[in-house]
Amino acid sequence: MLKKIGRLFVIKTRFEACLIIYALAVGAMARGAAYIHEYPGTGGKLLLLACTGSVFLAGAKIFDCLRYEQAEAVAKRAD
Repeated sequence: MLKKIGRLFVIKTRFEACLIIYALAVGAMARGAAYIHEYPGTGGKLLLLACTGSVFLAGAKIFDCLRYEQAEAVAKRAD
C-alpha cells in the first residue's frame, strides 16, 4: 500500500516535470516580487534574479534526472 502511495510522488513523464517546474516558477516569482517590495533597489532585483536562477537550475536537474531514469529503464528492458 505504501508503494502505491509512494509512486504518486515520482515524476514519470516530461509533462509532469513541466508542471512541477511551472509550480516552482510561480512560487519563485511570488517570492521575488516580495523581495522587490521589501528590498527596493539593486538588492531586491538581485534576490529576484536568484529566485529565477534557482528555478532554471532545478528544472535542468529534473529533466536530466528524468532522462537518466528513462535511459536506465530502457537498458534494463534490453537485458
